[in-house]
Amino acid sequence: MAFELPKLGYAYDALEPHMDARTMEIHHSKHHQGYTNNLNNAIVGTDLDGKSIEDILANLDMSNGAVRNNGGGFYNHSLFWTVMNPEDRGYLSGELKNAIEAAYGSKDEFIAAFSKAAATRFGSGWAWLCAHKGGKIEICSTPNQDNPLMPGVSCGGTPILGLDVWEHAYYLNYQNRRPDYIKAFFNVINWNEVERRYAEAK
Repeated sequence: MAFELPKLGYAYDALEPHMDARTMEIHHSKHHQGYTNNLNNAIVGTDLDGKSIEDILANLDMSNGAVRNNGGGFYNHSLFWTVMNPEDRGYLSGELKNAIEAAYGSKDEFIAAFSKAAATRFGSGWAWLCAHKGGKIEICSTPNQDNPLMPGVSCGGTPILGLDVWEHAYYLNYQNRRPDYIKAFFNVINWNEVERRYAEAK
């Protein structure tokens, strides 16, 4: 069964002024659609056809560039849309808050560490908050469309929060001001979803 572009669950303009409507529309309907189409083309007729995206990435032959790039692009963006929400975002609390404070000292120190990972990722890539079995959390970043589900990539674990720092994610609105875009992201994080993912991953 072919992968399909997931619906956003909110309007393209719903995250303004933090994420502008034009960028959201192009990012979702063009870039994510492209990764989806190319992933389907790369796996059709192979032994990967019919497997979940998580299974494909966890057992990936990293030399398979088409599946690595497009499978990563499909998964990463599918997560990205869900960890943002215009209204019912909740707030950092419970076991995830405890894990973040244990690892980084405070929410502010966590934000600083995550922001640094996103700001210092050279070129295109992603910043991640990952959960390990047992509940430990870790911040890391990956190049291009790689993610921590892939063999031997960065911090491992299960991504529960991801920020796209490819220029196509922010350039129309923020130009070269990546730190401003990163700061804006923290205004739209859907903590309810991040906490759900944390509970599932640990």
